[in-house]
Amino acid sequence: MLTSLARFAMTRPRAVLVTALLLMIVCGGFGATVKSHMVGGGYLTNSLESVRANDFIDQNFPGGNPNLIIMVSSDAGVNSPQTRAEAQRITDQLTGDSEITGVQSYWTSGTARPDLATALKSKDGHRGLIMATVTGTDTQVQNRAAALGKDLNGDRDGVQVRVGGMAGTFADINDQVEKDLLLAEAIAVPVSGLLLVLVFGSVVAAALPIGVGLFAIAATMGILRLLTTVMDVSVFALNMTSALGLALAIDYSLFIVSRYREELAQGRDTRSAIVRAVQTAGRTVVFSGLTVALALAALAVFPQPFFQSFAYAGVAVVIAAVGASVLLLPAALMLLGDRVNAWDLRKPLRRLLGRPEPVAKQPEETFWYRLVTWVMRRAVPVAVIASAVLLALGSPFLKAHFGTPDDRVIGTFAPARQVGDALRSDFSADMASSAVIVLPGFHGAPAQLAGYAHDLSQVPGVPAVLSSEGVFMNGQKMAAGIPQMTGPQGAYLSVGTKLAPYSAAGKQQLAELRAVPAPGSTLFAGAAALNEDTTDAVVARLPLAAGLIAVITFILLFLFTGSVVLPLKALLLNMLSLTATFGAMIWIFEQGHLSGLLGFTATGNIDMFMPILMFCLAFGMSMDYEVFLLSRIREEWLASDRSKAANTRSVALGVARTGRIFTAAAGLMAVVLLAVATSEVAPMKLFGIGLALAVISDATIIRGLLAPALMRLMSTGNWWAPKPLAALHERIGLEESPADAVAGGHRAGDERDQRSDDTESDAQAVGERDGVASSAGRV
Repeated sequence: MLTSLARFAMTRPRAVLVTALLLMIVCGGFGATVKSHMVGGGYLTNSLESVRANDFIDQNFPGGNPNLIIMVSSDAGVNSPQTRAEAQRITDQLTGDSEITGVQSYWTSGTARPDLATALKSKDGHRGLIMATVTGTDTQVQNRAAALGKDLNGDRDGVQVRVGGMAGTFADINDQVEKDLLLAEAIAVPVSGLLLVLVFGSVVAAALPIGVGLFAIAATMGILRLLTTVMDVSVFALNMTSALGLALAIDYSLFIVSRYREELAQGRDTRSAIVRAVQTAGRTVVFSGLTVALALAALAVFPQPFFQSFAYAGVAVVIAAVGASVLLLPAALMLLGDRVNAWDLRKPLRRLLGRPEPVAKQPEETFWYRLVTWVMRRAVPVAVIASAVLLALGSPFLKAHFGTPDDRVIGTFAPARQVGDALRSDFSADMASSAVIVLPGFHGAPAQLAGYAHDLSQVPGVPAVLSSEGVFMNGQKMAAGIPQMTGPQGAYLSVGTKLAPYSAAGKQQLAELRAVPAPGSTLFAGAAALNEDTTDAVVARLPLAAGLIAVITFILLFLFTGSVVLPLKALLLNMLSLTATFGAMIWIFEQGHLSGLLGFTATGNIDMFMPILMFCLAFGMSMDYEVFLLSRIREEWLASDRSKAANTRSVALGVARTGRIFTAAAGLMAVVLLAVATSEVAPMKLFGIGLALAVISDATIIRGLLAPALMRLMSTGNWWAPKPLAALHERIGLEESPADAVAGGHRAGDERDQRSDDTESDAQAVGERDGVASSAGRV
C-alpha cells in the first residue's frame, strides 16, 4: 500500500501538491470559526447528580443557580450616584435580554431582601454584585457571555465593571486560548525550522517538514470544526491537537526526508530513493502513528466531551499527519530530486570557521556507542540509581489532589479572574461556590423544610442558608424566607460557604452537608458537588482506559518484536518515566514551586483531566521511540549468533545507530510543546511543560540509560516468548523474514556511513522494481 501511494504521488506530483494546497485553504477557511463552536470545558455529562440538579433548577426555578456574576466597583462606594446609575443600566440591559433569566443585584434587593443585599456587597462597601443565569447550550452560554464581556467590561466615570461567574470564566478562557494558539504557532514554526536547518544543513530539506506541519495545522482546524457539528468539542482541543499535529508532522517528515537523502547518497536515483524511503521510514511512521492513535482512542471510554473530543480529533489529526508525510513528501521530493540538499549552510559555515569536512565515523566511534557500553558494564548500579531518581521525582504524585478548574486557571488580567478573587477575599460568602440542594417532588410541611435549613446552617463554615421558610445563620432564623424557592415541582435551598470548594476542608464540608437528614430525596449542585461528581465519574473509567492502553501496546510490541519480555519492559519503563513526569508536575503546579517564574496561580489541587490526557499522549509518543530503538536492536540481533555477547553488542549498536535521530526528533517535539506552555491558561502550561519533560526524559534517561541497562541484565531472555506465541508471531508478526534481516544486518556496517546509521535501520533491498517493503518498524 505504501509503495502504491508513493508511486501515485510520484506520477502526479503537481496534482497532489495543488490538491493538498486547495485542501489546506478549504480546511483553514472552514476551521477559522471553530473557536465560537467549542465548549469551554467539556467536563460535564448529563448523568452527573450535580448537572441533573442544575437542570431541575433551570426548568423550575429560573435564575436559582446563577452562572453569570457581574461586579460593579467604585472607590466612592456602592451607594454613590454614579455606581447606582451604572448598576441600574446593566440590570435593565440584562432584564430585557430574552436569553437571560433570574436577574438580581445588591441595588434591587434593598429592604425586600436584606439578607441577599448583604451577601452581594463587599465587606468594605466598594463592590456590589449583579447575578443572573444565561440560558442555552454550553456553546450558546459562552458566546453570550463573551458578547456581554465585550460590551460591559471596562471603567466608566470612576466605576469599574467586570463580568465573571462560570459563564464569564469560560468565555475568557475561550478568548485567551485562541490568542495563545497564534502565539504558540508563531514561536514553534520558526524555531522548529531553525532546528531542522541545524539537523539537515539544507534549508530546502528543512522546509519540507515545516510545510507538512502547516498542512497538519490547517487540517486540524478543519477536523475540529467538522466535529463541532456532531458533538461537543472542548476549547482546549484547539491548542493541543494543533500542537500534536505540528509535532508529529515534523517528526514523521524528519524520518522520511532523512531516509531519502541517505538513499540519494547511496547512489540511488530520485524515484527509487523515494520508494525506498517510504518503504522503510514510511512504515515506521505508519506504525508510530498507529500507536499514538490507539493510545488516544482509549480516551473514548470516558463520557466527558473533553476526553471524547481528544479521542476523535486526536486520532483524525494523527491520520492527517501520517497521510501528509507518506503522500505529500514523495510528491515534493519527486519535484526536487537532488535539489533537496540545496542551500546547505554547513559548507560555507565550515569555510568561514576554517574547519575541515567531517569524517564519517563507525558506530563504535560515536558518543552513543561509548555511552551505552559504559552503561551496560555497570548495568546494575545504573538501573538502580536511574530508577531511584525517577521514583524520587515521582514521589510528589503520592500527595496529589485533583479538582476541576475554576477562574484561577487564567491570569489576573482576565475580568472573570478579578471577579473570582474579589468573591474569595472581599465578600462574606463566595456566591460562585455556594452549594445548592434540590428536593425534587417535595410537598412536605413547611416546618420540615425549615428544620432542614436550620440543621444545614449549623454545619461549620456555612454563613447562611436561604430557603422559602427563612434565612438561617448558625441555627437561628434571621429573616423571612424566599417564596420563589418552593414550587409545584419541589424546592431548593442555597447554602453559602466560606471555604474553597476544591480544598480538603471544602470537600469535608460537602460530606457533612450530605450527612444532614433531609425531608426527602436530594440532589446537590454547586462547585464542590460538581467537582466530586466529576472526579468520581473519571476515576470509575480509569482502570478500563489504562487496561486498554496496556493491552493494545503489549499486542503491538509483541507483533513487532516476537517477544513477551520486551513489551513488559517497555510498559514498565513508560510507567516509570510518566510517574516522574507527573511527580514533577505536582511539585510545580499543585504545590506552587516556580509559579512566579511560570506565571500561574497554585490552587492546592491540579486539573485532573490533564494528567489523563498527558498519560495517553506521552504513552503513545514513548512507544514511538521504543519502536524506533527496538527495530534497530532487533535487526542487529537477528544478524548475530544470538549469544549473550551478541545481545550486548546489538543493544549498543542499535542505540548508536538511532540515538542521534530520536534525540533530534524529541528536541523538535519539545520545542512545539514548550511553545504551547507560553499560554496564559494554567492547564495549557501543564500540558506543554509536562509533555515536553516526558518526551525529553524518555529520549535521554530511558532510552540512553535504563533501557540498555535492563536489556543487558535480561540478556538473551529479551527475545523470549512461549512456543505457541512464537509460532503465532512467525505467521502474523510485523517484520521481515529472518533471512532478509540477516542480510540487512551484514550490509549495515559495510556500506553506510555513520550519518546513515544514526538516521535509520538498514534493509536488504529485495524486489526494487516491485517495491517490496522491509520491516514495519525500521527507518
